[in-house]
Amino acid sequence: MESWLLAMIGSLWVLIPTYVANASATLPKGWGPRMDLGRKWKDGSPILGSSKSWSGFVAGSVIGLIVGLMQEMLVLVAPPSLQIVPLFSDSLLLSVPVLIALTFGAMTGDALGSFVKRRMGFQSGGRAPLLDQLPFVLLPMALVLVLSPPLFVAAFWPGLTLGLFTLAWIILLTLVLHAGFNWVGYFAGLKRVPW
Repeated sequence: MESWLLAMIGSLWVLIPTYVANASATLPKGWGPRMDLGRKWKDGSPILGSSKSWSGFVAGSVIGLIVGLMQEMLVLVAPPSLQIVPLFSDSLLLSVPVLIALTFGAMTGDALGSFVKRRMGFQSGGRAPLLDQLPFVLLPMALVLVLSPPLFVAAFWPGLTLGLFTLAWIILLTLVLHAGFNWVGYFAGLKRVPW
């Protein structure tokens, strides 16, 4: 199989838990306390905003973690000749820290994006291209680089040329998937705005 196609498949496979975590965060519909507990920053604006709740953070993280564990089980039981995607780790148990970094990292990245948006003057739910879409993917990737460099290399940076291609692919894919999931969430009544 072509190396660029393997890079696309492998990076998508590793990021599925982050995409699932981010999409699943809307399921509680903001129930429960806000992540910033309604507190204001020094500039008088909310720290994160009303759209970030602890229930969404936990629900997204846990659902993404479960999906990641199911992915790892599939790869572990597959014959080696059919394993075209990277393992999160060498065993199901050892994959848990990596999956926590991916899923909780996705939710933390999303919250960090909201924090930056509030500092830039965007209201909660306001549209901020790239800042709405990329932090929930880039922070987990950085955490994987620190926690599991071999997985980072296998999934995201298998060399300079292929690494740049993979990064461009991830950004494009994330923009498309994020837009699609947001429209679905909006029409399903899980989001207030379609972005």
